[in-house]
Parts: sequence; C-alpha cells; structure tokens
Amino acid sequence: MPVVAVVNPKGGVGKTTLATNLAGAFAAQGHRTMLGDLDRQQSSRDWLSLRPEGLAPIEGWDEAGEGGLRRPPAGVTHVVLDTPAQIEASRLAEVLKLADRVLLPMQPSMLDVLAMQRFLRELERALRGRARLHGRVGVVGMRVDARTRAAEELERFLAGLGLPVVATLRDTQNYVQLTAHGLTLFDLPPQRVERDLQSWEPLLRWL
Repeated sequence: MPVVAVVNPKGGVGKTTLATNLAGAFAAQGHRTMLGDLDRQQSSRDWLSLRPEGLAPIEGWDEAGEGGLRRPPAGVTHVVLDTPAQIEASRLAEVLKLADRVLLPMQPSMLDVLAMQRFLRELERALRGRARLHGRVGVVGMRVDARTRAAEELERFLAGLGLPVVATLRDTQNYVQLTAHGLTLFDLPPQRVERDLQSWEPLLRWL
C-alpha cells in the first residue's frame, strides 16, 4: 500500500492542492484512497467536506494515534498525507517512517528556493544521509509559468538538486476553482482539462 506524503516547511506553496488532486487521481483509478491532514488548519479535511456525492470516494483518515501516526486501516490501498508548514522534526520523522514516497512542492521564487535548500538539509539528517533521498523523494514545480525568468531560475536550481523533478504544474485557475467545490482535475471530463492532466502523467508514473 503506497503512502505518499506532501511536505514543505513553507506555507502557501500548494501542498493541499497537490495532496487533494493526488488523492483524486488515485480514487479515479479505482483505489480505496484515504487523505490524511496533519495541518492544524485542516484545509484538506475542509475540502473533503465540500466533495459532492457520487464522485470517486476519498475517505478522511484520523491518523493521530498514541505514540505517533497510526497505520492506515486494513483494506485501504492508497494514502496521501497533507502536512503542515513548519513541521516539527519529531512529526517529520514519523511521516518519513510511514511514507513510501515524499513529494516536495515548490514555487518559482527565491524564497521557495532558499526554504527548500534548508529543508533538504533537514531531510538528509532525518533520513541519515542524502543517498536515502534518491528514489523516494521527488520535487513538484507548482504554479509555474514557463515564460517567466522565475521559472528559468527554478529550473536551474532543480537541475542542481540531484533529485527527480517528477512534474511541473502550470499556473492556472483550474485548481482554485475546483478546490472551492471539493473537486479535482480527475473528476472532470478529460477533454476539459487535457493540458493539466498531461502534466500529471510523469508524476503518477514515478509513484
């Protein structure tokens, strides 16, 4: 059972957008999917409450347990964890112990680059070595406009990370509008969001 954690210590980078749409992708494939929300703001849980009936089901997961995170219930095939900004080291260690894959969303800004540099050092310490990042940790570019200088700078930074850039998601209002109604790209007819679905294909293959 794959457990995918969406992690970045910086707020506002698109963690919840990535987590909810990933859960939607798994559910649309027919997997029994759970979405856990470790953030005090509970944005993913709020999003679940907006989700219309009749769509591919996504279950909420009460992941907190005595002594750490619970194991997902029997029968669940796919789990997505939305994590908070400024995640504590102890909680990060619990997440890394549970997760099979870790997605690091980041936007094309210098503040995001600096925050990611610091966080990668923290990840290395938590995983006891940079080599343990490989094959398990992937970067997702969020809200990227390929025409901008910021996007070029992000591309250069990511090229030097030594980690796979598993997807680059464009800057579009589709995510904002869908989130407001408890929806994901994967709930719509493919022809309506074809360009965005294509950008998800390498991410889903990597997972």
